[in-house]
Amino acid sequence: MEIRHKVFAYITHGRRLLVFDHVHYPEAGTQVPAGTRPPDEEPEAAVLREAFEETGLANLRLVRFLGEVDMPFPEHNIIHRRRFYHLVCEDERPPERWQHPELYSSEGNGPIWFEHYWVDLPDGVPPLSGRHDAFLAELIAINS
Repeated sequence: MEIRHKVFAYITHGRRLLVFDHVHYPEAGTQVPAGTRPPDEEPEAAVLREAFEETGLANLRLVRFLGEVDMPFPEHNIIHRRRFYHLVCEDERPPERWQHPELYSSEGNGPIWFEHYWVDLPDGVPPLSGRHDAFLAELIAINS
């Protein structure tokens, strides 16, 4: 099976986590910033790039790698090798809610509009789609 490398960003500000919904595709569910890492890009650089591209937030700091999990898609003969990271938004007062487009999707379509908002950790986090919650418990443990 072909392996596609993915990076996921749990972006926190204090005791809040950044999540988003697709503006035009609400059926996609609530997610965290994530994307495809090209083979020639380091994972840490990729997660910072993806977080900026999807959110527009520039003042982000990488805190730590949380873990890796493989998610197979046998119907497509693909495995997503997912690496999860904790990032901190260092803006003093980031927006509470905003829309931002991802202009350059790895699928080649775009722009894709996202509605971003902060949720309280741990109890305010809604169900995350597509196993975006794979390392949420680890994030909550270190962020409490």
